[in-house]
Amino acid sequence: QVQLVESGGGLVQTGGSLRLSCAASGGTLSSYAMGWFRQAPAEAGCGGREFVAVISWSGNTIYYADSVKGRFTISRDNAKNTVYLQMNSLKPEDTAVYYCAADQDMLSLTIGQADYWGQGTQVTVPS
Repeated sequence: QVQLVESGGGLVQTGGSLRLSCAASGGTLSSYAMGWFRQAPAEAGCGGREFVAVISWSGNTIYYADSVKGRFTISRDNAKNTVYLQMNSLKPEDTAVYYCAADQDMLSLTIGQADYWGQGTQVTVPS
């Protein structure tokens, strides 16, 4: 059974940066698309979780939500079974619990359908 564990969340001031990591154990994710989602109070869509970014198994295809494009960067290291989310120029509206997810179908993952989910890591950007 694959388990995903996020880390790297925390409290950061507006304009600051954080780097989230999602490490997989119990199996290899080299054939899975990986994604990041977030959930804030009153969040709508995807069962309450907002799509942030997704990366194909090869790393060659990446999609971002418009709200984070140009500020966030998703990447992966298949040798380490880890996916990252570099978040720059953070804003108060980025405050949320961030989840990583994995699915063998990248398009399904984009709409929040995933084989595996992590437990989430809190990111707080005070206003």
